[in-house]
Order: sequence, then C-alpha cells, then structure tokens
Amino acid sequence: MKFLLSFLAVLTLATMACGFSVNIPSAPTPGPEVADEITVAVPDRDEAHLKISFGAGELRLSPGAESALVAGTATYNVPNFKPEIVENDGSIEIKQGDFKSLNVGNFRNEWDLQLGETPMELEINAGAYEGNFEFGGLALTNLTIKDGASNVDVSFSEPNRTEMSVFRYETGASNVELTGLANANFSTLIFNGGAGNYTLNFNGELGRDTTARVETGFGDLMLVIPENVDARVTVEGGAINVNHSSGWGQSNRTYTQESSGPTLTILVKMGAGNVTITD
Repeated sequence: MKFLLSFLAVLTLATMACGFSVNIPSAPTPGPEVADEITVAVPDRDEAHLKISFGAGELRLSPGAESALVAGTATYNVPNFKPEIVENDGSIEIKQGDFKSLNVGNFRNEWDLQLGETPMELEINAGAYEGNFEFGGLALTNLTIKDGASNVDVSFSEPNRTEMSVFRYETGASNVELTGLANANFSTLIFNGGAGNYTLNFNGELGRDTTARVETGFGDLMLVIPENVDARVTVEGGAINVNHSSGWGQSNRTYTQESSGPTLTILVKMGAGNVTITD
C-alpha cells in the first residue's frame, strides 16, 4: 500500500510537470458606468452602529444627510461592485459587492456619502483606496478605521457634537493625515501603522485630557501640536530621529510643552524613522 501511494504521488508530480494547467478566472471587464443612490433611514434608537466596507477606489464621507443616517451616490463600472445595504437591529453595513475581486483594469468605483447628525458608532474597513473624510459637526461616539495601502485625509473642521470614547486607526503602508484631532473630542486615540508617512494634527479645541498611543514600523511621523496646548510626548523605539520646534523641553526621550487647560499625552513607539514635533 505504501509503495502504491508513493507511486501515485510520483505519477501525479510527473503529470503536473508534463503539462498541468489551472483555469484562473479572468478579471471582470469594466462596463457602462452606473450611479446608484444610497439612502439609509435613521434607526429607531438613540445611537446607530454604521459599518462601511469598501475595497478599492475613492471613498468620500462628509456631513450633510438631512433626515437620514446616510445619503449619497455610488458610481461604478463593474457590476460586482454594486453596493449592498444590510440592516440588523439598528446595526447597518454598507458594503461593496465582491469585496475581494479588485484586479480590474480601468475600473471606477467611487462612493460619495453624506452622514447625518444621529449619534453613531462608525466603523470603516477598506483596502487600497483614496479616502477623504470630513467628520466635523457629526456626533461620533466611537470611530474605527482599518485599511491597507492607502492615501487618506481625515478632518474634524468643527467639534464633534458628543464625547467620543476611542478613535482607532489601523493601516498598512500608507499616507495618512489626521487634522482637527482636538475637535474630535475623544478620550483615547490608538494609531497603528506600518511603513508610511503619517501626520497627526491636534489643532482645534481640546476640551478634556486626552491620550494618544501611536505605533508605527518605519517612516515619517509628524505631530502638530498648537503652542497653547499643554502636552507631553514620549518616544520609544530603535533608530529614531526626533526634531521639535522651540518651546519644548526635553528629558531623555520625553518632550514637554507647558500651558494651561487640558493635557495631551502622547506615547510614540516606532521601529525606525523620523518624528517631528511642531506647531
């Protein structure tokens, strides 16, 4: 029996070597552009849970949905990219159809969505994409963003209308810029990145003591902290070059800026790269 199994294994390998082929599904062919209107009603509860699952393309989010939780348009030219809306007991997911089939040449996949003023926990899961998110004036209780290789701008141009517990951002080799972070009104920011360029701008109005934990692999990290903010930044890691503007005190790898008002405490852990602290 063992001899037979060995013989069959050798025969199988020989057959493969002599001309084994695999039928690999071809990539979908782009077709005519389709523009779908997306509307999600406000759920009958005090707080909504909204999840957005997006593959590749361009995703834009902003305030402005009137009398709705979400309103906007999805434009695409691959039928499998047609968005789906799944609602379950106050939890809503807007997801891209055929989320993983993204090897398509000349495809278009653009979502332009407006969010309403209902208090919500927002989660965004995305792949390799371009993202532009304006969250100023919304009421976000928690915010989670997870993406792959991407170029993303996140802004809070106006104060968040409710206290946010945690703002969590996990990304790969990306270019990410977060601005108006003081306006986000979170208690804790958790940022995890791979190799990339990251800017965390804490402009806005810091209304309470805030903690930020930033972990990255290799790259450039810029922390923009206005000079009127009481702040403490501790940097840990390997080959790291730290530059800071005037007005900052230093003790080992802890940098402090003294002022009145709430305190911003930042812990940076980096494998290697450059950290710039500026106002």
